[in-house]
Amino acid sequence: MALKRFAGNAGELVTVEHQSAILADNPLGDPHVRRFPVWLPPDYNRKGLHDRGKRFPVLFDLVGYTGSGAAHTNWRAFDENVPERAARLIHQHKMTGCIIVFPDCFTALGGNQYINSSAIGNYADYLTRELIPFIDKEFRTLASREHRGCFGKSSGGYGALIHGMKYTRYWGAIASHSGDAYFDFIYRADWPNTLTELARFRPDKQREGAWSLPSGYRGDGTDDGRIQAFLQYAWKRENLNPAELHCLMNLCMAATYDPDPSAPNGFRVPFDLETGALLPERWRFWLRHDPALLVNRHKSNLRKLKAIYLDCGWRDQYNIHYGNRMISSQLSKHGITHRYDEFDGTHSGIDRRMDVSLPFLQAALRA
Repeated sequence: MALKRFAGNAGELVTVEHQSAILADNPLGDPHVRRFPVWLPPDYNRKGLHDRGKRFPVLFDLVGYTGSGAAHTNWRAFDENVPERAARLIHQHKMTGCIIVFPDCFTALGGNQYINSSAIGNYADYLTRELIPFIDKEFRTLASREHRGCFGKSSGGYGALIHGMKYTRYWGAIASHSGDAYFDFIYRADWPNTLTELARFRPDKQREGAWSLPSGYRGDGTDDGRIQAFLQYAWKRENLNPAELHCLMNLCMAATYDPDPSAPNGFRVPFDLETGALLPERWRFWLRHDPALLVNRHKSNLRKLKAIYLDCGWRDQYNIHYGNRMISSQLSKHGITHRYDEFDGTHSGIDRRMDVSLPFLQAALRA
């Protein structure tokens, strides 16, 4: 259902509303009715008999953690949003027209990784089984995987990588900007800070003197009350400081990678909440989702993609470039054609890289 349009030489931005059966009754109580933007290229509604039936490739923009699709269509000071960038690239003849979809996959935990989780919701199914056919029905798309791709940055880049590995029947090409990879570097090193934040909500308040475990403490990655207390605190706050936000992010990742319907909050964490000891049996669940370790398992699917693009800054503060180098090395080992670029940058302020990825994807997916 189209709600509003903004027309001009930059194309048209259409806000659509979709009611999801897959997200209904999700464990976090997040909305199952979502509004999100869809960008139509400048020639989508161009007048002319030969244009009325023209169909277009489709790109899905998967945003990073704490983001939502609409954020990529907002006005930006001294910069371009994604529709403006795509329109410029088209007018510069660096790419031709395509439809860009900006899904809303935000959750109470700050986002998700675009995979299915019993603790968050089945967002892989939401994208592939609901949004793809919905978009193909509502707009003049080239409705086949050969003309459909996804791209994203950070968690969105992770989503593109995983979808390219596991959901190739839906996607013909992917692009990942600084996509999460090599969990031992990017997540494991950040957990001491998260444990310290959670300690503020320890059921038995810590006191000076002899240290002891809280009464009834299990040490198996299940919540002893502090995680739920932190979440209740975070959900009431208007602004979280950086340490609190990273704590919420790591809990979101735990709910994504190690959901457990029998555990409090529906998930477990990979470290002993008191001693900080790694819980190997829990960490193994995380590593099953690490794209740096999955190329060999999914090489047959990756070979089916028409195009694979990856890039990362060699000063990425989360050390994601190491994981991306691992992926590129494995792709090369298996003879899988791809492009991996590195650039002088960090994890932040890298939207300019879409000047490379969008034409790369569109060229692979166009009719």
